[in-house]
Amino acid sequence: MSDPVFLITGGSSGIGAATARAAAEAGYRVALAARSADRLTELATELGGEQRALAITCDVTEWADQEAMVGTVLERFGRLDVAFANAGFGAKRGFLSETPEFWREMVLTNVYGAALTIRATIEALKDAQGHLLLTGSVAGRRALPGSLYSATKWAVTAMGEGARQELNGSGVRVTLIEPGAVDTPFFENQPKTALVADDVARAVMYAVSQPPSVDVNEILIRATTQEG
Repeated sequence: MSDPVFLITGGSSGIGAATARAAAEAGYRVALAARSADRLTELATELGGEQRALAITCDVTEWADQEAMVGTVLERFGRLDVAFANAGFGAKRGFLSETPEFWREMVLTNVYGAALTIRATIEALKDAQGHLLLTGSVAGRRALPGSLYSATKWAVTAMGEGARQELNGSGVRVTLIEPGAVDTPFFENQPKTALVADDVARAVMYAVSQPPSVDVNEILIRATTQEG
């Protein structure tokens, strides 16, 4: 099969799942990676089963898992055209909130995990002259009071630009997707004014649908009613 292949980490819910549905509708075969196998399998079945969608259990903070993830995609689908480093989670604001262990897991997932996804996919993306996307945040463009999460997303902002510069001339495009508040399981208490996951998925698909000569480097997207 020659249909292009779209890999998404954090693909079991929220922005990842919405993007998987949008990519499948656009004709991509999809590879969905996350720690929660049950939801992944259910979504992969919805999107066409083994011929069109893979469910891959992966902890993005583990290099062996990331290597195996990409190896599975290449073995089963033969190519990798788009990689979306989307896995991540947040924390309560305040430097006396959360536990140090929770902080460590968040930093490893949001920063180290995204870096490992770049490392694991970069050669396959070069072969395909494909597209790398990372989920940043409005919080990665302005500091939030007491927010270590914001600091992790500032790191992702820098990582996206660093990857763009490294890959310039390789044919690989790089896009940083920076949503404001999104009504997804990411939040314990849903924000009153928020995007929905499909809004972000449309932004992703806009970036990947541009001609090869166009690299949309950043998309900063907020709900119309979001103040900050």
